[in-house]
Amino acid sequence: MADTSRRALRLLSLLGTRRRWSLSELAARLDVSERTVRRDIETLRQLDYPVATIHGPDGGYELGAGNTLPPLRFDEEQALAVAVALQTAPGTVFGLGQDAARALDALEQVLPPRLRAEMEALRLTRLQNYWEFPAPPIAPGALKTVGSAVRRQQVLIVESLRPDGTRLDPRDADFTPPHRIEPHHLVVWAGRWYLVAYDLATSDWRVHRVDRLHLHTPPGTPFTRRDLPGGDVAHFVMTSHERGDVPATWECTGSARLQLAAETVARWAPGGSVVEHLDARHCRLTLGAWSWAGIAGILATFDADLTEVQPPELVDACHRLVRRWQAV
Repeated sequence: MADTSRRALRLLSLLGTRRRWSLSELAARLDVSERTVRRDIETLRQLDYPVATIHGPDGGYELGAGNTLPPLRFDEEQALAVAVALQTAPGTVFGLGQDAARALDALEQVLPPRLRAEMEALRLTRLQNYWEFPAPPIAPGALKTVGSAVRRQQVLIVESLRPDGTRLDPRDADFTPPHRIEPHHLVVWAGRWYLVAYDLATSDWRVHRVDRLHLHTPPGTPFTRRDLPGGDVAHFVMTSHERGDVPATWECTGSARLQLAAETVARWAPGGSVVEHLDARHCRLTLGAWSWAGIAGILATFDADLTEVQPPELVDACHRLVRRWQAV
């Protein structure tokens, strides 16, 4: 019985690693006869694991979707990974922290005793770093709408929101009427959810903050996926200076004109900062820190000429740092 249980566990693990296995492949991997594999598959089915038989020349067996959580598929490393992931899940979605805690408790209840002990032994206290600038949490419904539209390639109708999440008035200077976009990629970066989309109104690619979008549901008509310029989603998001970001709240906030392209500064600027494109060789960086010297130090890391430094307190801090560095 013990050998059968271990073999069934390994069979379940194999079925979970890829879409389909032939009978001969499973028999070779388990080092048993094909008859034994069939018998073990029936054992899994009796335990409510949805193992489907695919007929035809390219047929075989695959693990289908079902309503029963398969706890036996976790080994020690997987149990550790799940425990860490659930306890360090970022609070960028409303209720995610409570839901992650409930999921961890529910998962521990169905795991075998040995794996349950592994997970219970790892209880973490997560502290926020001073440089973490998460956006306001997003409603799960909005995230599902965007994610579904990306997966199904359906056009979204959106409106831009104010930084506080309220809808713009038509009389506002930055008001834009509802417009259609093709959602291509949902990205998480620096504690914020971004949507990479092709704007059908302006015929260009944009990066949107999901928490700054009012979504008209349900999604619209299907579209044919376009090729993202450059093909690198990470590079496109990090070098885009128009991401709908606003300065993070700090005791000190300042700005300067840098002799660098906006896409270069946007890639290396800290979270919670805003990059404004001025021309091909210049941009304005607005950022905050716990002191004026902190902002001056960050500006110095770009190793570029600075002009239009504001406010005067930041100018004074830059001069103080120059005197300190000259004395080294």
